[in-house]
Order: sequence, then C-alpha cells, then structure tokens
Amino acid sequence: MSHTPHELAEMFPDDAETIHRLKIENAHFAKLADQHHEINRAIHRIETEIEPASDAHAEALKKQRLGLQVEISEMLAAARG
Repeated sequence: MSHTPHELAEMFPDDAETIHRLKIENAHFAKLADQHHEINRAIHRIETEIEPASDAHAEALKKQRLGLQVEISEMLAAARG
C-alpha cells in the first residue's frame, strides 16, 4: 500500500499522544478524526487515480478536509492548555 499523505499523526507529529487521548476521551474529536481519515483516503484514491471523480467533487472533499483540520487543530491547541 502506498503512503497516504495528510494523516493526522503526520500533520501534528508533536501531538500524537494528545490525539490518541482525545480519540478515547472525546466522542466529538473521535468523530472528527474518523471523518478526516475517510475523506483523506477518498482524496488519496482520487489523486492516485484509483477512483475517478470530477474536479468539483475532489475540490469539495479537499475543502471538507481543510475544515476538519482547522477544527481538529483548535481542539488540539485547547487540549495543550
């Protein structure tokens, strides 16, 4: 399997423990992380031409991923103190 870029652990390497803890302790964070993972994988499949998709659909997915990344980043910052 090829490397999928933009995984949370890769994007926030200093927050690996916090990500793990929040996935366990915070249902909303866990849902956001799962959504990010699914959308990120879909984008990767489109970009590697495993699955066809229109440019509009790919861009919509990228916007969703970015929104999730912003919310996740804010939650990580709050968890850091």
